[in-house]
Amino acid sequence: MSSSDTPVPRRAVIAAMAGIGATAACAPAAGPAAPPSAAPSAGPVSASGASLAPVPATRAPRPVASVGEIPVGGGRVFPERRVVLTQPTAGEFRGFGIVCTHDGCELNAVADGTINCPCHGSRYAITDGSVVQGPARTGLRVEQVAVDGDSVVLL
Repeated sequence: MSSSDTPVPRRAVIAAMAGIGATAACAPAAGPAAPPSAAPSAGPVSASGASLAPVPATRAPRPVASVGEIPVGGGRVFPERRVVLTQPTAGEFRGFGIVCTHDGCELNAVADGTINCPCHGSRYAITDGSVVQGPARTGLRVEQVAVDGDSVVLL
């Protein structure tokens, strides 16, 4: 029997295939090397080379409510815009996402200085969306808002 007639153990074949598979799986993540003339990127990039820098906002400001609709020291939930607007002090407007960070329920009320969830009782501060009462552990998503004339707009 010559060396070409020697049977290859099954384990050796499986190990070789696993090594080839691992190499093939990792190769796309490494990606091609950038040519020497490539300019340095302006920010972080993914393994595929796509920029991970934030995309600038391109949508126009969307009116949510008139200034007079948001009570000082309180706020209002706008389910159709997926936002809660608050006015902690006169002329200071804040915007927050409508989804409770505990279990994904929609927030439904603003009362006594807090934004309230009907599902499990989480409460968030109208000033910054931080947790005032659990079970939620993280604050609300902050939405950028501004006053445009007599309207509070979502940016």
